[in-house]
Amino acid sequence: MTVIAEFTIDSDEFILGKVLARGENTHVEMERVVPASGRVMPYIWVHGGGFDEFERAVESSPYVERLHALDIIEDSALYRVEWADDVESLIYGMAETQATILEARGNEQWFFRIRFDDHSGLTDFHNFCMDHGIVFQLERVYTLAEEFDSVHKFDLTQAQRRTLQMAVERGYFEVPRGTTLGELGAELGISEQSVSENIRRAANKVLSSVMFDGS
Repeated sequence: MTVIAEFTIDSDEFILGKVLARGENTHVEMERVVPASGRVMPYIWVHGGGFDEFERAVESSPYVERLHALDIIEDSALYRVEWADDVESLIYGMAETQATILEARGNEQWFFRIRFDDHSGLTDFHNFCMDHGIVFQLERVYTLAEEFDSVHKFDLTQAQRRTLQMAVERGYFEVPRGTTLGELGAELGISEQSVSENIRRAANKVLSSVMFDGS
């Protein structure tokens, strides 16, 4: 049975995190990909501006062969990175255990959502990290069926579910707020307006289902 794991990891625990961490106003998102033979993810989105500084810092890293700017859209930019060989043990561990990276984003701390064919893959990945001294915090483990149910129970789209989930995790609904719509948008790679619309629509669906179901 397919298993999905969500975990957080400090940027100094893996090489990509060290190279790409560039201040609290910059957020990096890696393209969804299946690692192949340990090959490091080549495409990244950078949100928050400051691209000249980001490019200089990344290109100066001994782990980077070349950085290509492909597109710049407002305060977001898409890059292709040519990494040095055998640069990243964390990604190599994902390839070894045949994990699919569904989501990877962060700055000083990174969030990963990865999928395995079964529980044994997750166990193998955990053992790999232990053997290589990679420390991460496992946040959640669930099956693909459970994810499907969590979305369709309230008739949420994937975008609405993810936005609402992050808003709760980052303390958007707390007093005082732990984050802003702009900060959520930067992490998700979408506009502030889209964040607001996703939250309002998702919250309306969830509250309507919880409060009026069966009444």
